[in-house]
Amino acid sequence: MPGCFKKTLFTLASAISFASFILIVVAMGTPKWMTGKILCKTGAELVNATDPELVKFIGEIYYGLFRGGKIRQCGLGGRRSKFSVFPHMVKKLNTGLHVMIIMFLCVAISFSLVSFGFCILNAIKVPYRAIKGPAGICLWNFLAGGFIALAVTGFMAAVKLHRLTERIANFRENVFQFVILEEQFEDCFWICAASATAHAVNLLLIAISCINFPKIKTKTEEANVTAEDIMY
Repeated sequence: MPGCFKKTLFTLASAISFASFILIVVAMGTPKWMTGKILCKTGAELVNATDPELVKFIGEIYYGLFRGGKIRQCGLGGRRSKFSVFPHMVKKLNTGLHVMIIMFLCVAISFSLVSFGFCILNAIKVPYRAIKGPAGICLWNFLAGGFIALAVTGFMAAVKLHRLTERIANFRENVFQFVILEEQFEDCFWICAASATAHAVNLLLIAISCINFPKIKTKTEEANVTAEDIMY
């Protein structure tokens, strides 16, 4: 049976692994990874809008991995619309990169659950095989954190290098053209990134659990035996 200190560390590590699993699932299902402001360039050019009038042509956009929405402002008031990435928008985006991001997160979810199970196992008993022990937990946490990092990096590349926001903003727009004035990563994106940090914390906890701390020995007093004691 593991000691009380190790039990506490493995229990904490299992809670962190499960929390990472929840964070990734919630982040994937939320449609606000990115928000931005979009300018209806065509409408503004038609009326030669100046700076004070440009407000009437600035709308908003938000999206996640699976769905999103936008508010079009082309001089006639705001018009709301929602969209889904699959199956309608796949051809408009960099399909391979987008699917890879989702696959990376799904793999990270699997490894988070495996890490959770192994932490529970090590909190209950000392496993016989090394892969089921701290070495295995480190491996699963490293893989989970690595795949999350790949997914986050891939999404940032899609936004910055492949102009993801601009592509989504101009989806099914045959008359008007939109340009991006402002875009920023939202809380759900950073929540997903934080789950990678959670696995790094787990690696630290497992490293601490492998340290053999010196045991505190109590000094026993030597019994003074006298001649009188021997007589009795």
